[in-house]
Amino acid sequence: MSVTKLDKSCKIAIIDCMGAKEGETILVIADENKREIGYALYKTARKLNFESLYVEMKPGEINGEEPPKYVADLMKKFDVIFVPTTKSYTHTKARRNASAKGARVATFPGITVDSMVRGLSADYHRIAALSLKLKKQFDKTKVARITAPNGTDITLELTGRESIPSKGLFHKKGESGNLPTGETFAAPVEGTTNGVFVVDGSMAGIGVIKDKPIVIEVEKGYATKITGGAQARKLVKMLEPYGKKARNIAELGIGTNDKAKLSGLLLEDEKVLGTVHLALGNNKSMGGKIDVPIHLDGVIKKPTVYFDGKLIMKNGKLLV
Repeated sequence: MSVTKLDKSCKIAIIDCMGAKEGETILVIADENKREIGYALYKTARKLNFESLYVEMKPGEINGEEPPKYVADLMKKFDVIFVPTTKSYTHTKARRNASAKGARVATFPGITVDSMVRGLSADYHRIAALSLKLKKQFDKTKVARITAPNGTDITLELTGRESIPSKGLFHKKGESGNLPTGETFAAPVEGTTNGVFVVDGSMAGIGVIKDKPIVIEVEKGYATKITGGAQARKLVKMLEPYGKKARNIAELGIGTNDKAKLSGLLLEDEKVLGTVHLALGNNKSMGGKIDVPIHLDGVIKKPTVYFDGKLIMKNGKLLV
């Protein structure tokens, strides 16, 4: 049987990205919508002689929703876990508990075959080097400021918050992140973010910004006003059930994957080199204090980034 581009991507994910070793066990958790990718990962793992299990569940309703208890329990029993699903399980207790037990977890929220093939064709050693370089900059920064031609001008305090490089190489016990990947991100200190950010790339749960950009005004760490067109109204509706915590400014991230492109799939969009993303909602998984079952990222194009007044990125061009 011929090896497809998807099969090659699965092999890169298993061997290069997760560093799966002889004797390790692999769990693949997919939902009905992502069966093609989930089963390809499982089949490739079996072909590579790994003891593997494929589990399929119904698609989740929202990003950050917990999987069923039996799935969460299974996750504690495997060395390497792949989660290609419609909604994100990255920021869940189940994922955190599996990581705490030493599992290496790769989540693929919303993944498509196209974005899997494209995103996993990148040079992950180069992505890792750039993501780690950015981490050094993040970790010594007290205040970040983001501006953009679209009207974005926002400041965020990062003092004491350790950043996370999602470098695509998860080889140590307990390491986890998205695949395809390529970003460095941190949770701003709660209550410190002020200004306005304008989402003109894409928004989680909504897709590529097509009509008017989404304008999000922020005071003391929370989105106080969200305006724009139909997509802005959709975002307000998505946040409504979860109250004030859903409007917490949860994350500042910078993309480092040169193969990723804006596609409407946030998993890929937030990794695009030359973009910045800010998220609303849960920041518990990245060292923050807000635990709410929603996490939505918005991508900003052509950003200029200052770390403690030092220029890090100019109009989408990284200077580190």
